[in-house]
Amino acid sequence: MNIAEPAVSMSGQYPLGIVLSGGGVRGVAHIGVLRALMEHGIHPDFVAAVSAGAIVGALYAAGHSARDMLRFFQETHPLRFTRFAFAKPGFMDTQKLVPFFGEYFPGNSFAALKKKLRVLATDILNGQPVVFDEGELILPLLASSSVPMVYSPTEINGRWYSDGGIADNFPAGLLRGRCDRILGVYVSPLQIVEIAELSTSLSVLERAMDVGMFLQSQAKFPLCDLVIQPQGLDGFGLFDTRHLRDIEAIGYETAMAQMADIDRMLATPVGI
Repeated sequence: MNIAEPAVSMSGQYPLGIVLSGGGVRGVAHIGVLRALMEHGIHPDFVAAVSAGAIVGALYAAGHSARDMLRFFQETHPLRFTRFAFAKPGFMDTQKLVPFFGEYFPGNSFAALKKKLRVLATDILNGQPVVFDEGELILPLLASSSVPMVYSPTEINGRWYSDGGIADNFPAGLLRGRCDRILGVYVSPLQIVEIAELSTSLSVLERAMDVGMFLQSQAKFPLCDLVIQPQGLDGFGLFDTRHLRDIEAIGYETAMAQMADIDRMLATPVGI
């Protein structure tokens, strides 16, 4: 565990890195992108991810198939009654998800993964982004995806963490200098709204946060050699679990449509 910082130059250690953004249930689109890549014989060596992207990235790094990744989200309804929190700041208790995560990550460690993974969470006490890439795996995954107000913060070694997207929803910097090529996948689109949709102070506040998060993430797109932004995800809410297959299909179709660009990126000599 360490405070997020720019990568030192280690080019060539991992040929292809992939960045997976946050986005709630829309993060399932990451599964579709990975499915398309794997079908095409492309297997990223290094994953940097946050929030829902962290969960997908960990499932991929553990060697799960796209079908198993999708099943994980189908079986993990975020608002299940039995996971309600009591005497904690949040509706859902992240600790109650640990046993279920254990079914997919029996080794419960970064060392047990088949691919290199870095996960970002936000220290909710000091506001700092913190990177997890060694030791215990499940609690950092829960910390990175602990959406404020919905999930209670996750405690790790006496510190409290919430969604990594608060600090950085597109952690491309965690791979820069560590990979020959970086592919980004961003699944938190900024949709256009009508003034009638901003009729309350809360709606304006939420809109301001969405705009800030998008602009912060967009500024980091140049750190990648190519960024995939699945279109059509703005119609799905953060916790809309009714259309998981549709969301996964959008990611798959977008990646397939850009496969020629991906191949071209991978074929371009490093440094050009």
